[in-house]
Amino acid sequence: MAPAEATRQQITKLIENDEIVLFMKGTRGAPQCGFSATVVQILDTYVSEYATIDVLANPDIRDGIKAFSSWPTIPQLYVKGEFVGGCDIIKELAVSNELAETLGVTPAPVVTPKIQITDTAANILRALQAQHGGPDRSLHLSVDARYQSGLSMAPNQALDMAVESNGVTLMIDRLSAGRADGITLDATETPQGPSFKVDNPNAPQPKPMSVQQLKQALDAEESFELFDVRPPEELATASIPAASQMNEQEAERLESLPKNTKVVFLCHHGLRSQAAAAHYMALGFSDVYSVEGGIDVWSQEVDPSVPRY
Repeated sequence: MAPAEATRQQITKLIENDEIVLFMKGTRGAPQCGFSATVVQILDTYVSEYATIDVLANPDIRDGIKAFSSWPTIPQLYVKGEFVGGCDIIKELAVSNELAETLGVTPAPVVTPKIQITDTAANILRALQAQHGGPDRSLHLSVDARYQSGLSMAPNQALDMAVESNGVTLMIDRLSAGRADGITLDATETPQGPSFKVDNPNAPQPKPMSVQQLKQALDAEESFELFDVRPPEELATASIPAASQMNEQEAERLESLPKNTKVVFLCHHGLRSQAAAAHYMALGFSDVYSVEGGIDVWSQEVDPSVPRY
C-alpha cells in the first residue's frame, strides 16, 4: 500500500472513531499554537468530551489531513464524519450560535451573569488591570463545559460580554455566561503571587453514597472503582480491603479510564473524599460518589472490627 493511501486510511479511521474529532497542534491540555488554543477553548464551552489528534506528533497526518480535507491550515474540526472547518469558520459558527447545532448540543441561553467579587480579589484584579490591561486587553473569566474556571488577561473577543462587580469589569464569553452565573471570586496574597478561588454553585456536585449502599455494591460485586484518599498512616490504622489507596500511580490509572466509569471515594469522615470527587468531576468523570461519614461511620454501622480513631 502506498504511504499516501495508508495515511488516508488512518485519517478515515480516526474520524470514524469519535463523533467529534479535532486535528490540532499539541493536545487539548497543551495547545501548541494560538489557533488550536482558540478552537479548544470554544469546544470546551460546548462539550466535555471530544477527540484530539496532535499533528505535530505525526508528520504524515499533518500533511495528509490537509490533502484529505482540501484545507490548507490546521486546526481542522470533524463532526460525525463531516468536515466543519478551521479556526475562523468555527469562530463564526460560535458567534452565530450555529456551532451548537453542528455539535448536536442544546445552545445555552444567553444570560448576563451575576458575579460577586470580594474586596480582596477586587483590589488585586484592579492592580492587574492597571498593570497589564489596555484598550483591547481585559480581564477574562471563562467556565468551560466541565465547569473548570479560567481567569486571564487577554484580548477582547466577539463572544465577550462585560460584567461589573465591586468596581471590577470582567469580560465573560457568551458561552460561559450561564455556567458563570452566581460565581463568587475570592483571592489571597501568597509569596508566589495572588491565588484566586472560584466558588461556582452551578458546578455538578458528587453524589452521596451511604456506607450501607457501599456494602451492598461490594457484596453484589458491582463494577466500580473504590479509592481511599487518606495517607498511608491512617490506612494502616483502619481500612477497607476493597479500597485502593489513592497515590500517584493510582491517580494516573484513574485518569486513563473512560469518563463514565463509576468512581467512589472514601476518607475518614467524608470531607476529603468530597474534595477528591469534585476534582475528578472537574476532569470530566460523570458518575462520581463520596461515601458519607467515611470509614468512621463504616466501622460504626457496617464492620465494628475496623478500628475507630
